[in-house]
Amino acid sequence: MQFLNQTDTICALSSAPGMGAIALIRLSGKDAMSIVESIFTKSLASQKTHTAHFGRIHKDDNIIDEVVVTLYKNPGSFTGEDIVEIACHGSVYIQEQILKLLIQKGARMAGPGEFSLRAFMNGKMDLSQTEAIADLISSTSKAAHKVAMHQMRGGFSSEINELREGLISFASLVELELDFSQEDVEFADRQQLRELVEQVNAKVSSLLHSYKLGNVIKNGVPVAIVGSPNAGKSTLLNALLNEEKAIVSDIAGTTRDVIEDTIVLNGVEFRFIDTAGIRETEDIIENLGIKRAYDQIKKAAIILLLIDLTEMSEDFVLQQIATFEKSVNLEEQDFIPIFNKVDQVDLKQYQKLTEKGLFISAKTKDNLEDLVNRLAATVGNVHEGDQTIVTNARHYEILLKCKESLVKVEEGLEMEIPGDLLAMDIRETLHHLGEITGQITTDDLLGNIFANFCIGK
Repeated sequence: MQFLNQTDTICALSSAPGMGAIALIRLSGKDAMSIVESIFTKSLASQKTHTAHFGRIHKDDNIIDEVVVTLYKNPGSFTGEDIVEIACHGSVYIQEQILKLLIQKGARMAGPGEFSLRAFMNGKMDLSQTEAIADLISSTSKAAHKVAMHQMRGGFSSEINELREGLISFASLVELELDFSQEDVEFADRQQLRELVEQVNAKVSSLLHSYKLGNVIKNGVPVAIVGSPNAGKSTLLNALLNEEKAIVSDIAGTTRDVIEDTIVLNGVEFRFIDTAGIRETEDIIENLGIKRAYDQIKKAAIILLLIDLTEMSEDFVLQQIATFEKSVNLEEQDFIPIFNKVDQVDLKQYQKLTEKGLFISAKTKDNLEDLVNRLAATVGNVHEGDQTIVTNARHYEILLKCKESLVKVEEGLEMEIPGDLLAMDIRETLHHLGEITGQITTDDLLGNIFANFCIGK
């Protein structure tokens, strides 16, 4: 792949594309300073690293722009190479002219994530840290930002490396025994190895368990709002979003398709999905909407069953909840019954429902804050401490393989298999752990990871 060529000097627009007040153009490579010098009014080679210099970018006798050029000399830069950043005015024309000049002078356009790739290839950070950069850029909530920042600073990497170091030590001792097979000596204490494997297995299991939380933090918590027609689902969605996103009408069956929007509550992004009212109907279009409602229920992490108190007695409400719970598998989902329109009923008639769910008025927003707090509680507090939470599907799949290989090691210890076979199983575990941090890589793997990065990062 072209961007795996580490000898070229690369350049790209690192700020958002389009017009703005300021644009940032970045170069990295051994010729970065000389290329910029050739179109800049000041000499850069003699300047100190991490310094900024005001001057003009010119093409022959024509001034393109007045800019600020910042230097980051190797090895103390993001990529480990010489980096030059040009802060110019945000005109699209100016950006294009400067990039054309840089390419004419010997640079080439960077591929997606190529600056981050070079940081990895030059040992500035490991693979899981570079992947966290993309997560950090795309984070839309406090929780997602915190998890990505923890990983980018090496929190996840340090845990993986700690697991590898213990296993490497034992693998080396087991392999050393092979050199003394005729003497029948044992350098690696099997009981200590068994205890270590149990510890590693427990940690891997904990990381795997965290993926469910990490996935919703990264991609948003899907929340399905379901219930009968005219229960107030669209009104609730509008109240949570604080805008008229969904059409509200007294006519039953107004919502016939899925309406979705996101909002950040207590630092966590939630994806609210307003579904069609669930009822028996012969309307073909409405039935399609109801089918989609059940599809969303299966995908949701949280289900809000909205019930109109003005239409039901207390016993009938309890019956509706029981019927819904039987019709939907709720083993891996949080289920919250919501009793709506409290502004229109006497709550003394509904004492049995107090422990069953929340009383609100979507129209007047009464007790809406209780619902917000309840939603936040289902995710838990991820803002305190620096616990590692797995958010990356690639990491999750590798950890599953790692767990499988650890089971082989445990079984081998129980069966007292020969040291050479035991060492192979330990090495398989080490291989999988190394895939996470990048000790084990292939060009295809790197290509797949960095192809999803922004150009210029």
